[in-house]
Amino acid sequence: MDQAEGASRWRILAVLLGVIFMSLIGVSIVNVALPSIQVGLDADQSDLQWVLSGYALTFGIILVAAGRAGDIVGRGGIFLVGVGIFTLSSVAAGFASDATWLNAARFVQGIGSGLISPQVIGMIQHYFRGEDRGKAFGYLGTAVGVSVAIGPVLGGFLIGVGGPELGWRLTFLVNVPIGIIAVILGMRWFPKPLFRRPPAAPASGTDRPASWLWSLDPVGSVLLGLALLAILYPFMQSNASALWWGLLPVGAVLVWLWVRWEQRCPRLGHTPMVDLDIFRTSSFTNGTAIMTLYFTGMTSIWVLVALYVQDGQGKTAFESGLFGIPSALLSAYAAHWSGRRVNHYGRRIVIGGLFLALFGLAASIAVVFLHERFDVSVWWLMLSLAFIGIAQGAVISPNQTLTLAEVPLEYAGSSGAIMQTGQRVGTSVGIAVITAAVFASLARWSWSVAVVIGFSLISLVVLVALAMAFKDQRDRRRIVASKAASDVGEPRPVYISDTQF
Repeated sequence: MDQAEGASRWRILAVLLGVIFMSLIGVSIVNVALPSIQVGLDADQSDLQWVLSGYALTFGIILVAAGRAGDIVGRGGIFLVGVGIFTLSSVAAGFASDATWLNAARFVQGIGSGLISPQVIGMIQHYFRGEDRGKAFGYLGTAVGVSVAIGPVLGGFLIGVGGPELGWRLTFLVNVPIGIIAVILGMRWFPKPLFRRPPAAPASGTDRPASWLWSLDPVGSVLLGLALLAILYPFMQSNASALWWGLLPVGAVLVWLWVRWEQRCPRLGHTPMVDLDIFRTSSFTNGTAIMTLYFTGMTSIWVLVALYVQDGQGKTAFESGLFGIPSALLSAYAAHWSGRRVNHYGRRIVIGGLFLALFGLAASIAVVFLHERFDVSVWWLMLSLAFIGIAQGAVISPNQTLTLAEVPLEYAGSSGAIMQTGQRVGTSVGIAVITAAVFASLARWSWSVAVVIGFSLISLVVLVALAMAFKDQRDRRRIVASKAASDVGEPRPVYISDTQF
């Protein structure tokens, strides 16, 4: 297993999951801490928006370049650098004296998290195979679910203990001991060397090797980063002007330039950031599309629930957080369960999860309608949203396993980062469009009608994701049938991927 045999793989996974747990708790805690930050730093609404958006922006921009850097110079080393940056920026955020300082620290935190995330996917791909890989991704999904459930509760506790001035600072500083422990254990347990100098590729048309820096594809990194900045930025503005929306066609042009450059790189003797041939692998292309669509719709649910129960029903922020706890815990269990079985049931688990998502959305619409017409308790949403949690556990981790199953290991980090970039773009676009539709509906109708409209739009997006899942299932069956036809008369081993329908 490439310097990580047996039990040592699971120790590596423990470090990875601990850091992911830390980073995700950090995200959910910040959501709870925003009112305290506003009071403590005398921040305005624009400042608060950038506490969230600045982190998300730098995180999304750096993902693919960070994934490729890990593939080339060492995933373990890049991971630990990311943990160090995230931890130090958490210290800076915790001691921020004004909103500008805090937002600068959040930008840097996003960079640290962007360095970490693709290495986690790449290292799971590298060190785990077959059923163990599915289990590892299942544990990753469990860590995500538990962190989402614990984050708001821990944030509320820290703010209650520390008060309005110290409490929100503790929500950042709580990351520091976890980060320090992760760096120490990573230095001890990760295979050595943590970094490696990549071999220089021959320059085009010469025998003289090109600089090893070209293996990191700096031109491609800049082009893709600018493209994502142009695409994401308008969706992160609460009242974006027409000028900012004009960045979208600029982003499309930059994506086209990036693709052209990546195609040209091999002819120049350079290593591309992303091997575009990976998109010829239907399982990767279909799985990335499923994940992008899923995040475009489903991440908006919790935004709508928070708005509905607080602004529409007069609940407190703490009460709003309680609505998601059963969902998050069931998501953690479902991720663990499906991770152990994804290599047997394959795409059927994802399809089942998407059907559960549609059922949960329909049930939530029914609860909102019955509350409006017959005064049924809005707390029944905890039950309907529980199906959303099961769906999340059955879709996200299994889809990662299936999507990356045929990706070459040398592109594991960058390919995983492409999938995560799709998630980030989907999340930003979905939240912006769906919440805009809900607020537009409020101009004419009640909160209940507006939320039903929002849930209905999410359902349409999930239906498209479901159609892509059925397409992937059909493509897998066709590939297996083609292999069987070509091997007629010859003994052939049965591969795990043959069962992933």
